[in-house]
Amino acid sequence: MKFKFSSGIVVPIILGFLFPYQSFSQNGYNIVSEGNTIHFKTFGKGEPVLIINGGPGMNSEGFVSLAGEIGNSNMAIIYDQRGTGKSKIAKTDTSTLTMDLMVEDMEILRKHLKIDQWVILGHSFGGMLASYYSSKHPGNVKGLILSSSGGVDLSLLSTLNITSRLSSKERDSLNYWAGRIARGDTTYHALLQRGKYLAPAYLYDKSFVNAVAKRLTQGNSRINQLIWQDLRSMDFDCKEQLKNFSKPVLIIQGENDIIHKSVGELSHSVFKNSELVFLPDAAHYGWLEQPELYFGRIGAFLKSLEN
Repeated sequence: MKFKFSSGIVVPIILGFLFPYQSFSQNGYNIVSEGNTIHFKTFGKGEPVLIINGGPGMNSEGFVSLAGEIGNSNMAIIYDQRGTGKSKIAKTDTSTLTMDLMVEDMEILRKHLKIDQWVILGHSFGGMLASYYSSKHPGNVKGLILSSSGGVDLSLLSTLNITSRLSSKERDSLNYWAGRIARGDTTYHALLQRGKYLAPAYLYDKSFVNAVAKRLTQGNSRINQLIWQDLRSMDFDCKEQLKNFSKPVLIIQGENDIIHKSVGELSHSVFKNSELVFLPDAAHYGWLEQPELYFGRIGAFLKSLEN
């Protein structure tokens, strides 16, 4: 799925994730399976928490600091989704990039780590993948955290209007740089400028524009396109399967999120054992704009799973 600007230029829908980089103790590993490589890192010790980044088409580097925070109390795991970062696939096409194959990668990772059950934290598109995984393997999930999740079906597309959140100047500048890139200018400068004028749509606190803009340069538009194509072709909808999911679920997003409140409310109505939290003065990046509230809620949720 792509979003079209007034001039006809299209750019990927990136439901992304970032966190300012800090240094944390981490261990990186590769799993080779059927000629593909899955790259992952672990932080800390304790009950395992798998963190799934947004995108699709983004690597997991923007998650290092988040994983470090969660690694203070749990074993946090991040991984590069197939074809991104250091995770390699033989080719990039419809045969190698599907939601079902992404779920299989998660199962390969779980079995490699000899984990019976884990908590899954999925942000943005990662929340969609986390929900889909939970519909396929509910017995392997101890609890679920949906952070600004794209939802349990494709209803977000009816309310997602990125450019409406931008000023006229930002829209014009974004259109200009998206056009430059579409015509072949794929320099880092062009990508960063596009990110600079797209980032405000994802934020309540505009002081984080530069950090978000840098993260937005890291997306792989081809992977993004193929995964959204798969989501639409399968008519992504796991509501019915998840109605019987009984594990605890925390749904958390900003009151001013690019993801409409109705998306979180729908998930809350589907998951019978869920809590819905809207963070004040926050948009798509609650841990940036309301870190105490965001980590406080997640910490309390993880603590409750110990009982």
